[in-house]
Parts: sequence; structure tokens; C-alpha cells
Amino acid sequence: MADFPQLVFSGVQPTGNLHLGNYLGAIKKFVDLQSSHECIYCVVDLHAITVAQDPVALKTHIREVTAAFIACGIDPDKHIVFNQSQVPQHAELAWVFNCVARMGWLNRMTQFKEKAGKDRENASVGLYAYPTLMAADILVYRATHVPVGEDQKQHLELSRDIAQKFNNDFAASIAACGYGDMFFPLPEPLIQGPATRVMSLRDGAKKMSKSDASDYSRINLTDNADTIAQKVRKAKTDPDALPSEEKGLEKRPEADNLVGIFAALADTTKADVLAEYGGSNFSSFKNALVDLSVAKLSPIADRMRGLMEDPAHIDAILIKGAARAEAIAAKNMKAVKNILGFVQP
Repeated sequence: MADFPQLVFSGVQPTGNLHLGNYLGAIKKFVDLQSSHECIYCVVDLHAITVAQDPVALKTHIREVTAAFIACGIDPDKHIVFNQSQVPQHAELAWVFNCVARMGWLNRMTQFKEKAGKDRENASVGLYAYPTLMAADILVYRATHVPVGEDQKQHLELSRDIAQKFNNDFAASIAACGYGDMFFPLPEPLIQGPATRVMSLRDGAKKMSKSDASDYSRINLTDNADTIAQKVRKAKTDPDALPSEEKGLEKRPEADNLVGIFAALADTTKADVLAEYGGSNFSSFKNALVDLSVAKLSPIADRMRGLMEDPAHIDAILIKGAARAEAIAAKNMKAVKNILGFVQP
């Protein structure tokens, strides 16, 4: 079995209005992983255009995600931060994977069914083939680990299937080219922390989303301290006091969500939060959550606003990161072409 250097890859779509769910479910984990892994973080703008986008808004959203990465603590000098469309090997490897993946595999992807809805015949081919591009994003760097939310876990399983099939289909050529018994690693998911899935502040059964009609359903990363406090205090709860043990959160989705948010922001566990606040009414718990949320999120909002005022600086970070990313991707893509039997320089 080949031994691959540990490398983390993940990406965020530039769809606008980044919120607490994006931070706790993804970006905060990206920051934490910097201390233990080599990391590549990508603004996945090619994925964004699988549905209609306003070109002017898209450019702003790409910069906004980059600003969020930096404001939250990702170091673009020690690690790699770039936008996907600047590295053409992503799309190039995606085509190869379109020829490796099977229609039956893609037909099982639940996220396509959800996003395409009943009008599936009118969905773009890009939306259907989204998972093969995601596999290419990861494997063009031969990444070994991917921090993902629960909703992306199925796509990562497909990435592993594609990597395995490529390794099996071209085993003789891989060995002949000097890469041992496999060229691509089988990337592992990294799902960690107490708030991997942050729910709406207005409905604990719905995921926090920018598309929710109510702005009070989410805390945006650009919200100021007063807005954060107002949204937390207005968050939906139930009439009972907080339980002292986690099992007491069962069938109490709003309480479970707020306790999970507190635990994730405080870098602790739900059990520890309940040990401190169990038996309290929600008004006192919300006051503590307001203080914690403002302390953690206000500096991010301030830093994001400052970065967005200097788009040239953000663009320079992306250009530099793309050059570093392409140096890796081009080497691996050249090897893939060699394995496939393409004639090349």
C-alpha cells in the first residue's frame, strides 16, 4: 500500500452571506487543522456556476470567502489559499474522472436530487457532474484528508470510489510509471467538533442557511455586535430549563442547537456546557451565549470589513496561492496523463 504524505484539502462555495454555520461547520476547523497538517483551502468558484450566478456578485463573493478565511485565522503564507478557476488542472482532471465514474454512482447522489428538484431535466450537466469535480479538487493534490460536513460525506465517499477505480483500472500502468500499487490516496473525512451541523435560530429542524427568508435565522459573519446580540436573544427556545445531561436535549432541537453553538465557540463539549448551565433558564444562558458570540465573532466581522475595502490585496493573495497550488496540480496532472497513455512534452 502506498504511503502518502498527509495533506488536507477543502473548499467553500462563493455564494454570499457567509454565516455562523459556515464558520463552525467549516472555516473554524480549517483554522484548527493548520497546526497539525499541510493545508490547501480553495474558493470553489467552478462549483458555484453549476447554478446561475451574477458575474459582478460572484467576484465579490469570491473575495468575501477569501476575506473570511484570512479574518478567521487561516495563514495564506504558511498554507495555500486560492480560487479554483485559476488552476485549470481541476477541470482537466474532472473530465478524466467523468470517464472513470459510473452513471449509477452519480444517480445515487442525494444532493443533486435535492437541488434539481422535480425539474431534473432542466438542471445543468455541471450540477449533475458536481461530485466528479469535487473528486478532482481533492485528488489533483493527492490530498489524504478532507474536513467535510455531513451533507458532503456522500460526495467524499464517491471521491474514494473514483480514486479506487482509477487505481484498479490503471494498476499496470501506475506500476510501470513507478508509482507503486496506487496513484491516488483514498481521502479520509474529518468530521469533528460539537457543532458540525448548525441549525436555524428560528427552527431547530432546519439547517442554518443564507437562503432562509428571515435574517434572524442566522448570524452572518459580517454582523456587528448589536446585531449578533439581538439575534441570539430572539433565537427560538422552549419553555423548559436547560437539562444537566446531553440526553435531556433529545427532542429539544432548538436547545440542542444553542448548546452546540456555545460548545463550538468555546472549544468545549455539550456535556461541559450543560454541567455549567444545566438548570438555568434560557434568558441567562442566552446572555452568556451573547457575550461569547460577540467576543468570538465581532473581531472576525471587523477584519473582514477591512479586507473587503482592499480588493487588490485579496486578489494578490489568490494569485500567489493559485501559483503555489498549480505547481502541485500540474505535476500530478502530468503523471495522470502519463498513466493514461497520452503523448505530452
